[in-house]
Amino acid sequence: MTTTGAEALHDERYRIAASRDARFDGQFVTAVHSTGIYCRPSCPARTPRSTGVTFYRTSAAAHLAGFRACRRCLPEATPGSPEWDLREDVAARAMRLVLDGVVEREGVPGLAGRVGYSERQLNRIMTDELGAGPKALSRAHRAQTARTLLTSSDLPIADVAFAAGFASIRQFNDTVREVFALTPTELRARRRTAPGGDGALRVHLPARPPFDVQGLLEWHALHALAGMEQVGFDAAGRVASYGRVLDLPGGPGWFRATAAGADTAASGARVGRVRTGLDLLVRLTDLSDLPTLVARVRALFDLDADPVAVDTALAAVPELAPAVARVPGMRLPGAVDPHEVVFRTLIGQQVSVAAARTAQTRLVAALGERVAAGLVPGVVEGPGASDRDESLVRLFPRAAVVAERGREVLRGPTARVDTIMRVAVALADGSLVVHGGQSLEELRSGLLAVKGIGPWTADYVALRVRHHPDLFLHSDLAVRNGAQELGLPGTARALSLWSERVAPWRSYLTMHCWRPIIDRAMDRTAATSTNPGKEPR
Repeated sequence: MTTTGAEALHDERYRIAASRDARFDGQFVTAVHSTGIYCRPSCPARTPRSTGVTFYRTSAAAHLAGFRACRRCLPEATPGSPEWDLREDVAARAMRLVLDGVVEREGVPGLAGRVGYSERQLNRIMTDELGAGPKALSRAHRAQTARTLLTSSDLPIADVAFAAGFASIRQFNDTVREVFALTPTELRARRRTAPGGDGALRVHLPARPPFDVQGLLEWHALHALAGMEQVGFDAAGRVASYGRVLDLPGGPGWFRATAAGADTAASGARVGRVRTGLDLLVRLTDLSDLPTLVARVRALFDLDADPVAVDTALAAVPELAPAVARVPGMRLPGAVDPHEVVFRTLIGQQVSVAAARTAQTRLVAALGERVAAGLVPGVVEGPGASDRDESLVRLFPRAAVVAERGREVLRGPTARVDTIMRVAVALADGSLVVHGGQSLEELRSGLLAVKGIGPWTADYVALRVRHHPDLFLHSDLAVRNGAQELGLPGTARALSLWSERVAPWRSYLTMHCWRPIIDRAMDRTAATSTNPGKEPR
């Protein structure tokens, strides 16, 4: 008898579920017919017979089929699927926007408009691909936000309902009961961590192991701007935390990220493993921005990547095997604000990171909107604080502000300043669009159409904003220097041709090439407690 593609996929997923392989948590869920429950692949419960389960790509599809979430493994509290970054199709582009909260803010018409399809077409495509349409996917997202707020804050339950995006208390109660088989009050009673206190929320963001969290903390620390980003160090002088303010739809927000500890209780997964991921302390102007902030921090730290797949491909190449063994679980630095990445990239071209930080900090201090001091712990502004004081907490300036006043602040070659101003005007009037829901080709072609933007800039922005896993910055001097340290070709052309051996993971090769330089910079920082000098952009 010939096995169909669907049967082969079912058998493959059944083997994964039977082996309880945590690497696949978040990539699909297992719905058990006899219990009406769906679980993550690594759930420790006894695996039922193959004929007694159905596998769904998303929890929303399982909800629509009448299943509820397992109370034991909490399948909602898993890393997301890495395929949304890999895929370029409409469903993947729309899914990235759903996770960012576009449906809650703009509705399905807004989502459809962003991806260039009608509502009917988009609903059909997403249902065919993911088992659920935009509304169902958004509803599942709201349920997860509600669970996070119930278990990480002391907010009144009515406030949680509206903060999670529900239109009414009744809709909130019905959804929570349907998804988790618990009332909101019962769900809150099961929490195992204390709330953040003083208006703060504590949120755990899981990641698949291995996870080079130290590498990303150091990356962001090296590029941190005074007045907008905050870096914490341990007793040995190593980076222990990274925090920043960011502009969200409902107003400014703030988070501080640290590596997750060994206590599994906070994640709710009673599986006896050390947690992998980040622990966040969060403060928001509008609590309904929590899912958007979470989605952006997940992108900033590449939490949904499949590190085993990446490391396996890179380590299969003899020249890279030692680097992968030294730093397993390498991740990509993402973005919380696409426009910010564009401006910081343009300002930082052809200068050291120290010089770039100086110029970027000057822009933030002069044009950035001030944030209420109470939003960031430990920051107190006195009555004599000046508007130009670089120690004040500020947001990165919006494109419209840069377009209006950028020439007052920007320094450097006239051609570079002109390019930045052209970009600012185009972003402000909408003629240039840059966001994570675009395809790689759309994002790159839009940037390259602007006079003064070349391939390196377009690819670097795409790596950060689109989070594309297969972009290699072979023309970057720091990449070439790092490649030579790894024993790879030193010329741009030869290195570009060589990099094809590790497709589709060349963005991670870029990070491995940068890593020796970052390590040396952080060693100097730990030894001298001063700002590092020239580092990769």
